[in-house]
Amino acid sequence: MIRNASIINVFRVSLALIVIVASASSLSAFWLLEKSEQDAELINVAGSHRMKAYKFALQLSSGKKVQASETAQEIDTLWEQPLLHRHFVKAGGSIQQLAKDARTEWQRVHSEIAEQDFARFSQQQSNAIDNYVNQLDTLVGQLQEHSERRMETVRSSLALASFFIVAIFFFLLTVLKRKINQPLRHLLAVSKRLGQGDFTAKSKIDNEDEIGQLSRTMNKMSETVSYFYGGLERRVEQQTQELSRKNKVLSFLYDTARSIIVHSYDYNNYQQVIEKLYEIGEVNDIELCLLTEEGNRPFLQLQPRPSSHEPCEAGDCATCLKAGPGASVIEDKLVYRFVLKREDQNYGVLIVRCEQGQPLATWQQQLMSSTADQLALSQSLKSEEEQVRRLALMHERTVIARELHDSLAQALSYLKIQVTRLHKGIEKNDRATIDDVSNELREGLNSAYRQLRELLTTFRLKVDGSGLYSALQTTVKQLTEQSNMVVHLDYRLNNIPLVPHEEIHLLQIIREASQNAVNHSQGSEVHISLSQPSGQDVELKITDDGIGLPENAEKVNHYGLAIMQERSRNLGGEIKISRLESGGTEVCFTFTPDYLLQ
Repeated sequence: MIRNASIINVFRVSLALIVIVASASSLSAFWLLEKSEQDAELINVAGSHRMKAYKFALQLSSGKKVQASETAQEIDTLWEQPLLHRHFVKAGGSIQQLAKDARTEWQRVHSEIAEQDFARFSQQQSNAIDNYVNQLDTLVGQLQEHSERRMETVRSSLALASFFIVAIFFFLLTVLKRKINQPLRHLLAVSKRLGQGDFTAKSKIDNEDEIGQLSRTMNKMSETVSYFYGGLERRVEQQTQELSRKNKVLSFLYDTARSIIVHSYDYNNYQQVIEKLYEIGEVNDIELCLLTEEGNRPFLQLQPRPSSHEPCEAGDCATCLKAGPGASVIEDKLVYRFVLKREDQNYGVLIVRCEQGQPLATWQQQLMSSTADQLALSQSLKSEEEQVRRLALMHERTVIARELHDSLAQALSYLKIQVTRLHKGIEKNDRATIDDVSNELREGLNSAYRQLRELLTTFRLKVDGSGLYSALQTTVKQLTEQSNMVVHLDYRLNNIPLVPHEEIHLLQIIREASQNAVNHSQGSEVHISLSQPSGQDVELKITDDGIGLPENAEKVNHYGLAIMQERSRNLGGEIKISRLESGGTEVCFTFTPDYLLQ
């Protein structure tokens, strides 16, 4: 019964019992003490009766009538006190009877002595007074016993109350240990296991009290938390798998995009993409068909290796190219088509086949679509790169034609004119003209041969990542090897973005002027300087310490000068050739680079 009782009710009942017992014992003790309050006074009064009785007897024996009469009157007055009457009535029983007998005895003795007018005191009267005193002694003894019994009752009641209170106290300690301490320790152990993540921990307390309710509530809470925690773990695991899959997808798309940007894809790269897409996309059948711009049939069909399906044998890809988003059912298969299309140009189609009950998820469709877009971009960049190569080849041929026209074609035209003069000189037998033409032909052929060598050098020249500076270093090395002159290069255009045709024309002007200095200056040093002194125009200076510019300079190297002037005009600049006062020749050329004309 106590096992299933409410702990609060048990404590309430126990405290109520303690209060009741303590109150009852206190009230009973108070009541008994209240009744015994005047016992001492009553005994004292009874003792006064004895003293006065002896005093009365002594006065009688001494013949003191008046004093004896007064003492007798005092004794009567004491018997008439309300205190004696009330206590004797309350005491009842033998005490009341003893009190009546003692009073009756006194009245008898008093009346006998009063009849004799207190004249004499006989032995009989003395015996009567002794008898009266004995009765008083008996009454006092009874009063003492009666008071002692009351005190004993008070002590017994207080002892019983104390024992009862101590018993209730130990009972409460037992209840506290069994119904509170032990269950709380058990609940604390269970809560620690729950706090450590062990949601299988259950409380075994099944009482109907508050601790039992707390135990059931904790078990229910544990089950609820375990359910939600398990669901959370499943969601975390699912999200982790989803993030891992997305990370693989993003890494694949990033690697594909980076590879497309770094270098053009070839068909081996496409095979690697399809195999990686097959692995990451979690599909069973995937195929890539590539088409030319004008073709309607694939020139290449790629599948992951190994593949359990044969490539599509359709003779016309128009159906796949015109298919919209979503899936089509073909031969009990769901077929998804992702067209490789960029700027209204179809480069092929990516086909994915799956079972009807297992359609592609949204992330799979997005992956296939993004891959198709990237492959289309790769094909587009490849086409643009091929087109750029075609344009570069055409531009290169145009440059070659212009260089031939500006050099060998003019040289041949000049030689043709000299041959015509030679024929006329031979017809007229003009020896001076023949000798002059012969010299001109020799100079023209040498110049044409030199121009041919320079053109071959120019066509082999690569102004690549090293730029103009590297090409000039090569030119300086060649000039140094061809002669004993020392060639100095001062290049200060490292921070200027020159375009390719500017670099070519500058290089050819430098080569022409430097070659003239080596061939005709008869000096020991050549200085080549490229700078941008004003922050705007580029300035080229080529100086030597030779004999200086001759008076017939145009006659000596008129063709080379014409070539330099032609190239300077192509750059929109101005070239000046002058004789230095200290000796030697200076070629100065200035032009505005293209980046300042934008």
